[in-house]
Amino acid sequence: MSKEKRKIVNWEQYNKALVNRGSVTFWLDEEAISRWHCNEHHGGRGRGFEFSDTAIETALMIKGIFNLSLRATEGFINSAFKLMSVDLKSPDYISISKRTKTL
Repeated sequence: MSKEKRKIVNWEQYNKALVNRGSVTFWLDEEAISRWHCNEHHGGRGRGFEFSDTAIETALMIKGIFNLSLRATEGFINSAFKLMSVDLKSPDYISISKRTKTL
């Protein structure tokens, strides 16, 4: 099958659409913010988790979407929180790595 070619007639709108492809928007609702830190012990031996499964899953999604290393993911999330003026921090790369196996 060949791709159908269309003639572009509205270059201004087309250019804006191409520029908007690079736009990144993040939002956190109050529930996600309140669930960022773990409030319950995992039930096993040792210290409890600092970050919830939601926080680890969010970090893994961002890592996958942007093809980042774990350290870069930590920095990316912390930078996004700073830009959004949200008083949270990213799970450290070691926590993300260890918890990936259990999610």
